[in-house]
Amino acid sequence: MTRVRCITEMGMGVDVHGKDATKAAKRAVSDAIRHSSLGFFRMIGKTANDMFVDVTVAVPNPEAVDKDAVAKELPYGTVTVNAVKGGLEIPAEQGSDAIIIANAAVIVSFDKE
Repeated sequence: MTRVRCITEMGMGVDVHGKDATKAAKRAVSDAIRHSSLGFFRMIGKTANDMFVDVTVAVPNPEAVDKDAVAKELPYGTVTVNAVKGGLEIPAEQGSDAIIIANAAVIVSFDKE
């Protein structure tokens, strides 16, 4: 089957202390979907559970992202999370702390019948 993209949302999330890429990624996904209400399912004969939700999060250390934890930010659909190198790490003035900024793209699609 062919998938049809219906929605693309972008978000940004920050972990100010702790260098936690997962926390920043979760906040980026939450930011991306926070203002969305997808009410068109009935028009196309689908339910929220028919969605495919593909998430790409960009952080400085993608291997540190807990993809399952990020996926739990999405309440419906079949969710796939991919972490890639990107985002931003801003070192603290002193010590080993840093600010981690993550960017997220959330793409919602359905199978075309």
